[in-house]
Amino acid sequence: MRTVDPGTGTDAGPDFDEPSGESESEEVKAAPQSRRMLVLCAVAGFVLGGGVLGLLWGLSGVHAGALDDALAACQALDRVGELPDTSRDTQPSLTPGLTPERLHRMTAARELSAAAAQVNATYQPLADHIDGVARMVLSLHFNDISGQRHLVQAQEICGRI
Repeated sequence: MRTVDPGTGTDAGPDFDEPSGESESEEVKAAPQSRRMLVLCAVAGFVLGGGVLGLLWGLSGVHAGALDDALAACQALDRVGELPDTSRDTQPSLTPGLTPERLHRMTAARELSAAAAQVNATYQPLADHIDGVARMVLSLHFNDISGQRHLVQAQEICGRI
């Protein structure tokens, strides 16, 4: 016996079963709920969590980094070692040059103190004094009275940090 598919008007095979109205309504009722709300909540949670994390990271690292830089500048200045003081000599003799390692440490102390002062203005006096010492050391003019004064002031500030 031949049957005709009522929806398309074509011949259907012998196994053709007409769908019942009940099974269609069950399929529509059993359809999964929309995932929009789940995706929206996940995106909102990600944005909110990222914002809080960024805020905490930004607030916690600024001043701690400046303190670390200032401490490292003081340690580098200390590792430069004893600098000759020829400012009291009427006829300063030639002082031996400093080793490249000591000069590099002096430059590092200057850069670290400048970085600390850029982040936190309370370290500006330290940066100014270490810069004065660095200018004296790099020019090898150890008879510079202001350079020696900067050295004493920088060491005092480092002692308070």
